[in-house]
Amino acid sequence: MVRKILCFSLFITQIVFAPGAKAQQANSGLHQQGLIIWDDKPAKTWMTEAYPIGNGRIGGMVFGGVAQEHIQFNENSLWTGDENETGAYQAFGDLYINFKGKDTSQKAPANYRRQLDISRSVQQITYTDDAIAYQREYFCSFPDKVMVLHFTAGKKGAYSAIIKLKDAHNAIATADGKSLQIAGKLDNGLAYNAAIVIKTEGGTVTVEPDGNGGSQLNLNKADGFTIILTAATDYSNKRSQHWRGEAPGLKVKQALTAAAPKTYLQLLTTHVIDYQALFGRMALNLGNTPAQQRALPTYKRLLAYKKDGDPQLEALLFRYGRYLLISSSRKGGLPANLQGLWNESNNPPWRSDYHSNINIQMNYWLAEPTNLSECHIPYLDYINSMREVKKESTRKEYPGVRGWTVKTENNIFGGSSFLWNTPGSAWYMQGIWEHYAFTKDAAYLKNFGYPIIKEVVEFWDDHLKRRPDGTLVSPLGWSPEHGPTEDGVTYDQEIIYDLFTNYIEVADILRIDKVYRDHVADMREHLLKPKIGKWGQLQEWETDRDDPKDTHRHSSNLFGLHPGRRISTIKTPELAQAAKVSLSGRGDVSTGWSMAWKMNFWARLQDGDHAYKILTNFITLVGGSGVDYNEGGGLYSNLFCAHPPFQIDGNFGYTAGVAEMLVQSQTDEIQLLPALPQKWATGSVQGLRARGDFEITDMQWKDGKIVKLSIKSLAGGQCKLRVPNVLKTVAAVSKSVGKNDVAYSFKTQAGKTYSFIAGS
Repeated sequence: MVRKILCFSLFITQIVFAPGAKAQQANSGLHQQGLIIWDDKPAKTWMTEAYPIGNGRIGGMVFGGVAQEHIQFNENSLWTGDENETGAYQAFGDLYINFKGKDTSQKAPANYRRQLDISRSVQQITYTDDAIAYQREYFCSFPDKVMVLHFTAGKKGAYSAIIKLKDAHNAIATADGKSLQIAGKLDNGLAYNAAIVIKTEGGTVTVEPDGNGGSQLNLNKADGFTIILTAATDYSNKRSQHWRGEAPGLKVKQALTAAAPKTYLQLLTTHVIDYQALFGRMALNLGNTPAQQRALPTYKRLLAYKKDGDPQLEALLFRYGRYLLISSSRKGGLPANLQGLWNESNNPPWRSDYHSNINIQMNYWLAEPTNLSECHIPYLDYINSMREVKKESTRKEYPGVRGWTVKTENNIFGGSSFLWNTPGSAWYMQGIWEHYAFTKDAAYLKNFGYPIIKEVVEFWDDHLKRRPDGTLVSPLGWSPEHGPTEDGVTYDQEIIYDLFTNYIEVADILRIDKVYRDHVADMREHLLKPKIGKWGQLQEWETDRDDPKDTHRHSSNLFGLHPGRRISTIKTPELAQAAKVSLSGRGDVSTGWSMAWKMNFWARLQDGDHAYKILTNFITLVGGSGVDYNEGGGLYSNLFCAHPPFQIDGNFGYTAGVAEMLVQSQTDEIQLLPALPQKWATGSVQGLRARGDFEITDMQWKDGKIVKLSIKSLAGGQCKLRVPNVLKTVAAVSKSVGKNDVAYSFKTQAGKTYSFIAGS
């Protein structure tokens, strides 16, 4: 094949941003890029149609009705259960605003539009009724710890309504002036409190009975109004405090006392600046969609996608995953659970818990590569908070072992259920390592990461079975979620291999524990190795029993390919080929999160067109609200991932998969465009991160070749790049040309940006 060679020159620039300038620069033009999800009618169904907002702790699902606005809300520490029983994540309550003189049976208002702007994390509802233009704006603020709902109209005195606050656990609402609150305790003693305060422009607000023994607010002839809502529990993530902290009523009072005096514009501005400081770090262009198609409501775009494609929808869905992570996982709080933090039920599917056999891990695959490292912290803090409880439960189940592990279902108090998935904590340790790999934060590694990783290594040191020939196997494993229970399951073996690899690197970086480090290295070498079976597959079990017709949603034997780093097309081509055979046997159609994982698999296999095929299967509009994951997954009209039912890991896994198609760094080099599909032959991305604390500040490509590249070194050190086309080098940059790509290596200085620009 004759390849076109572009000439490049390398030059170095140092870019200094004022605080917030970086976010503002990357955020310019976000509206023009179409970061809007919208519908032309109110939502009827929570799971499939309502739009989410959240601040990492409080979340809401917005229905946008005209006769009645309904916002179902959550606070992510409202859990039943304890250290011994898993319990379940709970719904918190509902806010209803029933507008007087409006009847759902009446003719629909004109020009109705309900939208979520993910560039600002603001929802808007606009419509015209009786020649009056109405507008609402909603957001959930992390800095102010409140949800804010703002109502305006084109005519004075246009708003009259009954406002109700309903507790999901049947506590009655009480009133105080222009506020309502609910308070109670769950069966496990966890106390909770939520309250609203209403600020009006004109009109009056009075308190009246709600008919259920509580109170409601009666709003009359207001020009406009703003509702500020907050919620809290007395949960603390410290076992030493028996998982309890400050009284929720005090937290709620403090938040409302601080927020209520502020103007709506002040609250909005603070929120948008905070949100865009995270969201605005990235931009992605995968091609243009015709304006007529872009103008369709989102559910119609999903339907049109199968016929016409929609690269801007593909990019929007990538950005939506980042929106959801920012909205459900902020520093100081709990990690995103199976549904992020949005939940309408007190008996949700799978308890809306923290599943450790892929789900919580998948939630955070996107955090570091898509420049949301801060949003990773709640997951790491959660792991740390569980340690003492897990040590006790581990000693009870495995007498005489050191360290700890987890099982499949887990809550926020250290309790668990489903007594399988012994490698759960070993998989957790990958997240602990990855945060360092991307940030190079040595203090974090020494003081936080290393002690936790070593504890889990010690568990496996004691728990592994040593065969007479020296081979080490994990006893009595189960490959999620099928097959026999037996020793040496590939899923277990590969996760343990990854754990040991990470520990060895940590010990080398910190230059500590050399004797134990060498012992772990010896154990790693004696682990049962992956096997290639009779039909060329990567065996799922030690025994060669894989069925080539098995289309099970889990592909756990491929952990070493992704998210592990043992298998690669460059360093272990035979294992990579076997993984490809196994993956092909599993098929392309599956549940939502499973398709997202397959995108990542095919990206690691550097088959961009196959990864893209899975991506197009993922972008399939599905309906209903049932639990039937044998029917295949896709997306609901609100872009929530359908397992089905809704599980947020698919949204997060999709975003991670797109990132893997564009940049990979799991080996000792940064690969650019490693799995670029033909459909994305021309495009650009800004803000992706790579291990080694590098940021791809700008990458533009055309016809599959890089035409512009800027990479910023945030920690210094050696940068190794593998790119799809030749770059003309200068002194101090070494180059090697392979069959299909080119490798470069050069030293970097912290804070400097290195740019490659196409020449003649």
